[in-house]
Amino acid sequence: MDKFKIFSVTFNFLFIVIISLAFGNIDKEKPTKSEESIDSLKLGIVLQPYTGSRGGPELSRGPEIVYKELIKRLSEMGAEESSKDVVKLTPEEEKDYGVWHRLGLADGHLGRIVARISKEEKFPLGLLGNCNSLMGMLAGLQQSGPTRRPLKVGLIWIDAHGDFNTPETTLSGMLGGMPVACAAGKCLFRLRLKAGLDPAIPTKHIIMMCARDLDPLEAELIDNSDITMISTDEMVSWNQKVQDAMARLTSQVDVIYVHIDLDVLDPAEIPGANLTAPNGPTAVQMGEALKRMMGYQKVGAFGVASFPLAEEGRNKNMQSTLKVIGGVMAGLKSRETSQE
Repeated sequence: MDKFKIFSVTFNFLFIVIISLAFGNIDKEKPTKSEESIDSLKLGIVLQPYTGSRGGPELSRGPEIVYKELIKRLSEMGAEESSKDVVKLTPEEEKDYGVWHRLGLADGHLGRIVARISKEEKFPLGLLGNCNSLMGMLAGLQQSGPTRRPLKVGLIWIDAHGDFNTPETTLSGMLGGMPVACAAGKCLFRLRLKAGLDPAIPTKHIIMMCARDLDPLEAELIDNSDITMISTDEMVSWNQKVQDAMARLTSQVDVIYVHIDLDVLDPAEIPGANLTAPNGPTAVQMGEALKRMMGYQKVGAFGVASFPLAEEGRNKNMQSTLKVIGGVMAGLKSRETSQE
C-alpha cells in the first residue's frame, strides 16, 4: 500500500510538471505586445499641400506625387492597411485673405486629422508640401491624448537648416525659415495658435539633427536655447551622445514627432531640391538612422517635407524619398519595448 501511494504521488507530480512545462512553452510562444504591433502596422497617411509661400505656389504637388508611388510599395514595406486624408480648406476659408493666415487654418485641419488618426491607433505619416506644416503635425500629437489635457510633445528635427529664425533675425524673410521658432513660441504666436499648438514646445524638448547651414543670428538663438544639436556624423554613427539625447527626450515627453526636410540629404541624393547644403547623409544612411529612431515606442508620428517638383532628377528623388520612408517602416516593424 505504501509503495502504491509513493507511485501515485510520483505520477501526479510528474504529470503536473509535464503539464506546467507544456503550458509554459505555449505562453512563451505567445507574441509580445510589440510583436503583435509588427503584425498589424496601420498607417494614417495625411497629405498637406498648403505651403504658406508668398513667392511660389500656395499648394504643392509634392505630397500627391510621393503618395502615388508610396502606395504601390506599402504592402512590401510591411503596412497591413492605410488610410488617406488630404488637408483642404472650407470654401469660406479659401476666400480668406492672407497666405500665412490660410496656412494657419490648413495646419489647424492637419492637426485635427493627425489627432484622429492617432486615436484610431494608426501611425500618422505626413506627406508635407514644406516644413510650414510642422505646427499642424505637433498640434495633432498634442491633442491625441485620452483627455483634453495636451500631451507633452518632443520634436526631432532633421534638416540641413535650423528653421529657427524669427522676423527679427531672418535674412530672407521666408516663413519657411521660421517654423521651429514658431513652434517653440519664439515668434508668430497667432499662427501657432491658429494651428492649434498650445502650449508651445519647450526648446529642451527639441533635438536638431544634421543642421549645417544656419544664419548668424539664428545660430545665436539656438546657442541660447536648450535645443540639443546632433551633427550628421553623430547621427550616422549613432554614438553615445545620440543615445543619451534620445533617452533624455523619451523620459521628458509623452510623444515624439520626427520631421525630415529632404534637403537634409547630400545634394547628390536629392537633385533639384532647393537650398541644399554639402556633406549631408545619403538616403541609405538616413533610412538607417530613422529605423533606429522609430524603435522608440514614444515616437508617435513622422513627416517628410519638400519633395522637389522638377521633372529632371525625379526618379532619383523618388528613390531617395522611398529609402527614407522605408527606414521608418522598418523601424516601426522592429520596435522593442526594451527601448522605451
